[in-house]
Amino acid sequence: MTFDLDAIRREVRALEFERGFPADVAEWREADAESRANLAIEGMTLSADEEALFDMLRDEAVPPALATQIILKLLDHPDADPVLAITPLERAC
Repeated sequence: MTFDLDAIRREVRALEFERGFPADVAEWREADAESRANLAIEGMTLSADEEALFDMLRDEAVPPALATQIILKLLDHPDADPVLAITPLERAC
């Protein structure tokens, strides 16, 4: 699935949240790298678009819990926060 990363970035930047400090973001990137390695071992590598999305969320210093909620909202998952100001991908197309 392809998506407009710049549009998602604009929505993320418009959210009010406490961004992580550089040391936090470094830890999150390290955890992401471990998760991606585990996915690769299981034969479930991320697409280039998915990699770019996760990298953008780290670039924007989005805490992991909020990043998870953003992904759920993008996927229009029933567990997504209904008030989170992120447009689900299916509606954005």
